[in-house]
Amino acid sequence: MKPVLYAAALACVATVAHAQETEIRVHYAIPTIWAETQQKLADAFMEQHPDIKVVIDGPAESYADGVQRLLRESVAGTTPDVAYVGLNRWRILEDRGLTQPLDEYLGDQAEALGYTPALLSLGQYEGKQHALGTSASTLVMYVNPDLVEKAGGSMDTFPTTFDGVIELAAKINQLDDKTDGVWIGRHDWRFQSLLGSHGGRPMNENESDITFDNEAGFAAAGLYQRFATEAGMKSYGQNEARQAFPAGTLGIMFESSSLQKAFEAGAGEAFAPVVKPLPIATDDTSRVYFPTGGSGIVMLTKDADKQAAAWEYIKYVTGPEGQKIIVENTGYAPANAKVIEDESYLGEFYAANPNSRIAHTQVATYAGPWYAYPGAEGVAVTDLIAASLVEITEGEDAKATIEDLAETLRLQLGMK
Repeated sequence: MKPVLYAAALACVATVAHAQETEIRVHYAIPTIWAETQQKLADAFMEQHPDIKVVIDGPAESYADGVQRLLRESVAGTTPDVAYVGLNRWRILEDRGLTQPLDEYLGDQAEALGYTPALLSLGQYEGKQHALGTSASTLVMYVNPDLVEKAGGSMDTFPTTFDGVIELAAKINQLDDKTDGVWIGRHDWRFQSLLGSHGGRPMNENESDITFDNEAGFAAAGLYQRFATEAGMKSYGQNEARQAFPAGTLGIMFESSSLQKAFEAGAGEAFAPVVKPLPIATDDTSRVYFPTGGSGIVMLTKDADKQAAAWEYIKYVTGPEGQKIIVENTGYAPANAKVIEDESYLGEFYAANPNSRIAHTQVATYAGPWYAYPGAEGVAVTDLIAASLVEITEGEDAKATIEDLAETLRLQLGMK
């Protein structure tokens, strides 16, 4: 009878353990960057928390698509428990009352957990902590050193100004019909990065007015036209550009530092991509800021048991162990101070990955907010910005187009 009773007892324990397991659903976007990393995070977390099961939803293709999906799911009552959203998108969820503030979980331990005031600011609004940063990126230059050398340049004397980059890109573009010199996406985040390099800002501090219709904005937008007219930039899209660079047919690409690993893997043995920081276009470096791309994580569940489990997950992926996984597998800069300060986490990684050190140093030096345009039309106006950048690239006057765009946004956002 003893073996039977023992087996029954084990079965009972297993049943109780299973009943106590809490399941949380996790949403994320951009599978080309995040798919493998999301699974690694979930597996590592569940190994330490066997009482919590992480179920990963099918990914959205972009942060914009992801937010729209979350809004639809909130109406249908099928919202996930936790979501990774763009650092410029979580405010949309907060505005609809979907985010659950994290202040009670953080208490007075935020800095002790590695969340510095600067990092906390990425997810704060009106005195409440609605999100925590999970990854950070800024706009950098990816360079093909082989094409630079063929064009008569040198990585030792690589230009540090936009004028110099355009001049070099033009020479690369002239190598042959299959080689392009430079590419940058017509996109709000990239425009904000160029704007920040010139010392400008898209809006004033209280978000009551557009401020990019000035010399900084005209110069930043004008770069799109200069890249096209002076350096021969082609009008192909983001996916084509992301294939062209690792394929060795694009010399200089302005892109998120988060794509470093993907580009290095894509280039393989053909060439070794080099990361260079974004040029600074103003003498007043105190005004420089590069909008911090990447993602923040938000709690959406209102269920008390799921909230406790969701917080444990959030604390893990934003803590040093989770951040180590994210940095080593994506190219994003960490969003936790401990993982940078303690060499035991990434010391060897940085020694073996100098490109990452360059990109992450830029984050540490110039990271700033990725301005999210307020209100219900906040997402829609980014499409208007992209359309205007296309027009400028194709020859429309930069100053007049930016002035018209600013007025349109003021009306669209209810600022006038």
